[in-house]
Amino acid sequence: MSGNIGASLGAPIAAAAGGGVRTDRGACAASDLRGCLSSPSVEGGAAATDALRKNRRLLLHVCCGPCAVMPLRRLLDEGYAVTAWFMNPNIHPLTEYLRRREAAGECAAQLGVPIVYADATWDVTAWLRAVAGRDAPPERCAWCCASRLEAAFAAAAALGCAWVSSSLLYSRYQPHAAIKTAGERLGAAGGPGFVYRDFREDWQEGIDRSKEMGLYRQPYCGCIYSEAERYGKRLARLCQEK
Repeated sequence: MSGNIGASLGAPIAAAAGGGVRTDRGACAASDLRGCLSSPSVEGGAAATDALRKNRRLLLHVCCGPCAVMPLRRLLDEGYAVTAWFMNPNIHPLTEYLRRREAAGECAAQLGVPIVYADATWDVTAWLRAVAGRDAPPERCAWCCASRLEAAFAAAAALGCAWVSSSLLYSRYQPHAAIKTAGERLGAAGGPGFVYRDFREDWQEGIDRSKEMGLYRQPYCGCIYSEAERYGKRLARLCQEK
């Protein structure tokens, strides 16, 4: 993905950057997020970047509760001070977004991790306009993941987090190579670094643990395109029966 996500999603991003963000368990004050979705760069050059990366504060972009279980556990075990960040304007409809938001919060609470909700970024109209022209996989999916990663790096810089990772790296259904490439590109920009892990190695354990935790497990990726792809065969069968 090229360019800043703010150029694609406009008003919703600006709203979140202006403080329209909810925080649970004292991760940070909403006012601290002012401007968090602008540029992921850090002032002060290489020395400032080196100083930043000596800390272990990591912002984990969380796409959903079940996918976050193993990334959170592994990163905590590695000694990172993790803050979860739920920013997913791609999840439709709004009722589904709210349900996954709740599951992400439950996951964070059970693992003792603070979570920040970038709710003001949710705008189905803005998201559909931004994805227009690249609304078929794999381009749509790669853009969707990279755009959320870009926003996560910007938020991490504003929050003073030295590192960024994403629960998207857990799913076997996401464009893993594209996510890794985007993260490495953003991590080389002079701000927060990118922590890459192939969380897919913990796939089955993540499924088992998410069920034990009672987390809502969604039936499709997130956007209305993926919902249609998930259930399209049902409609096709009904049409054939007529």
